[in-house]
Amino acid sequence: MCVLGLVFGLTTYSKLRKLPVHQAMREVSELIYTTCKTYLRQQARFLMVLWAFIAIVIVVYFLFLEHMGAKVLIILLFSLIGMAGSFGVAWYGIRVNTFANSRTAHASLKGRPFECFDIPLRSGMSIGMVLISVELFMMLAIMLLLPGDLAGPCFIGFAIGESLGAACLRIAGGIFTKIADVGADLMKIAFHIKEDDARNPGVIADCTGDNAGDSVGPSADGFETYGVTGVALVTFILGAVPNQSEQVQLLVWIFVVRVVMLVASYLSYLLNNAIARAKYGKVDEFDFEKPLSSLVWITSAMSILLTALTTWWMLGGMGDGTMWWKLTVIISCGTLAGALIPELVKAFTSTNSRHVREVVTSAKEGGASLDILSGLVAGNFSGYWLGVAIVALMGAAFLVSGTGSGLGDMGAMSEVKWAVFAFGLVAFGFLGMGAVTIAVDSYGPVTDNAQSVYELSTIEELPDIDEQVKAEFGFTPRWKVAKHFLEAQ
Repeated sequence: MCVLGLVFGLTTYSKLRKLPVHQAMREVSELIYTTCKTYLRQQARFLMVLWAFIAIVIVVYFLFLEHMGAKVLIILLFSLIGMAGSFGVAWYGIRVNTFANSRTAHASLKGRPFECFDIPLRSGMSIGMVLISVELFMMLAIMLLLPGDLAGPCFIGFAIGESLGAACLRIAGGIFTKIADVGADLMKIAFHIKEDDARNPGVIADCTGDNAGDSVGPSADGFETYGVTGVALVTFILGAVPNQSEQVQLLVWIFVVRVVMLVASYLSYLLNNAIARAKYGKVDEFDFEKPLSSLVWITSAMSILLTALTTWWMLGGMGDGTMWWKLTVIISCGTLAGALIPELVKAFTSTNSRHVREVVTSAKEGGASLDILSGLVAGNFSGYWLGVAIVALMGAAFLVSGTGSGLGDMGAMSEVKWAVFAFGLVAFGFLGMGAVTIAVDSYGPVTDNAQSVYELSTIEELPDIDEQVKAEFGFTPRWKVAKHFLEAQ
């Protein structure tokens, strides 16, 4: 199944690369990618220096304090593999996104909004499916191919490495994108030029920052979080469940559910894409947020359904017979959070939301000071509702874990272990629909870059461009409509 996920991701990559694009737009997207490569190479050098310091700590702790002997070398090796996994997935994400941005900009010239929506989402699903498939493949390889006494050190090293890579790429990417964004805006203000003006050299840095902050960071972070959560659950099961037969059942169940959720993400994407194409394929305009929201909700519902069926099939006879539905409900709390949290965020950040309109009104009526205060109020209010949702779902998982005979025999302090296991499964469920989460995250930098690619290409100013596009691509460009769609996304 992991191989099939990789095949889907790489096939989508190949199809995106072959999509039609005007040479002027391709040149801009390749310039953005070249700048992204420079950023990633610098990050790679920094990561290796940081890894050298972490390696010293690993050797001192595991060799001299834990007396693990030659196994320390395995931990070091797999820390490099984990770090390479985070870094490699992030690089793949940037490459796909910089294909998709120019293709999206070119597709907008046709004046059909669905293609402007479809290309960024396809690129995001490619990244998400590759990310989850690679992570699952690596973890399964460690579990199935290596001896039991080596699997533990391998998981430790793997988790350390991917955490190190993700932390650096996430934090550095977030800082880079803000600096680049502010720099481009300062140039715009100082020289009185429009957004994404081709005369502003800061725009390329801003486009690179969009990828660094909204693609590299989330991709590396998703890879790490997905892996570390799995490692934590495997470690907990081996340490807390005394019955070896039940250990094996739970470990197999964990990985099967992850595979099932990967399948659910893929099927949900196909279903949502078919619905969106039928509904919006021929319309002149639609709300781009609606099919994204429906994708998240369809994935959440399908993941919960398939999780319930899988858990009943695999663990239906375990314990007192109630174990399967308790585990299903607990995981579903996390899966539901994956759909509910974006909706709560959208209520405060969508261009159509009441809170955004209030901030705009504050800026018009009260200037910068009232604008900032209004934004802070909306941000804090959104944090309140997000916190309430998370606490409610974790509380529900905690209550279910202690119902009846709980989650089975876990030896001493079983009730405490049930709660810990339940909270781990909530995180597990939240990350289960990771392929779609990454796809939605990657949608943003592609559409942001597409608008910049359009402006930086100065395609409208090229001589005889209408005739050239008509002759080469078979349609007459609709310039105003194209700009409208790119801005609307």
